[in-house]
Amino acid sequence: MKTTVTTPEDSSPDKKELGLPANKRAWKRIEVVGIVLLCICLLMLLLSPTSLSGLFNAILDSVRPVVVDVFLTGVVGTAIIVSVIIGRLLERLGFTDALVRIFVPAMKLLGVNPAVIIPSVYNIFGDINAAGKISGPILKKAGATKDEQKLAVATMVQSQQSFSTFMLGLMALTFAGVNVFAVVLLAVFLPLVIVPLILSKTLYRDVKRVEIGHLPTFTPERDFMPTLFSAAREGVELLLLILIPAVALVFAVIGVLDYIGVWAPIETGLGRVMLLFNIHPETGVLSVLVSPTLAMGQLQSIAADLDPSLVVGSFVLASSGLPLSAVFGQVPVVWAESSDLSEREAMGAAVLGIVMRLGTAFLIAFFVTPLVV
Repeated sequence: MKTTVTTPEDSSPDKKELGLPANKRAWKRIEVVGIVLLCICLLMLLLSPTSLSGLFNAILDSVRPVVVDVFLTGVVGTAIIVSVIIGRLLERLGFTDALVRIFVPAMKLLGVNPAVIIPSVYNIFGDINAAGKISGPILKKAGATKDEQKLAVATMVQSQQSFSTFMLGLMALTFAGVNVFAVVLLAVFLPLVIVPLILSKTLYRDVKRVEIGHLPTFTPERDFMPTLFSAAREGVELLLLILIPAVALVFAVIGVLDYIGVWAPIETGLGRVMLLFNIHPETGVLSVLVSPTLAMGQLQSIAADLDPSLVVGSFVLASSGLPLSAVFGQVPVVWAESSDLSEREAMGAAVLGIVMRLGTAFLIAFFVTPLVV
């Protein structure tokens, strides 16, 4: 049998179709983009030699405080590692199986796999990234569909990703003189049922009712010390290999926008949007861009002098999967690695959940606050 060997020249359809000789090749779009970019860089070096170095310094100034001061040497990085350890320890002690037992009745009424609620509860206790790292495999083991995994992400971002955010927020609500129990019930726990109810009937309808007898058990059969050691290593890998690169990317973009002079108007516009949604502008922008924990720390120091509705709106917004670096960077990367979702699918579900959270903040601040002050 005669074997035909196909060479790269033979397999290139553009040469035959365009009638180009063998020593030439048609320009690709990305090559044109590269040439234009090269010309722009050369022009900048000619007309303004410090522009490129200034842009690089602007990116460094934007990325370094967050990566180094917050994640590497600050409490946030340590909290991520500890939260993974605590999450794995709770899982080893039967925490996941207990949660499934508790939420089975409510999820059965909705016709949804009970495992979709697990990331939300892990998020309340620890960190949004640890919640994804731990809960993604749990959802797969429970046989959750891709729609149910998206539903889990959208529901997860309704909960605060730091216990310190929750405690500082409680202080702010107390200083503002509102009914703390009512706000927490409506803002933290009720969305864990309302969001699956809405989304399972509209966008994510590939859901199925699962009886407890058809669910696997989730408690791993491992000794405590190996569990703790592997969890600590997993937390460090999560911090260094996934979260810091994602955060650096987001703040590098912010640095570029700031250098070309468009970030300040964007930040100002965000503050105005916060005020329209009955959210304190300064702390609302902090929650969106930097850290909800930092926002609640600032809010509790000024809450007594603010309109209670602004305090409630800010608390509800901070009790979420924000900042944007988590929504657009960390959540997609973590869930793409630990679940059946792609980065785009995980990001879409997270963005949808945050938009719903913004609406929740407005509704509770505008309609509920007069009833609980």
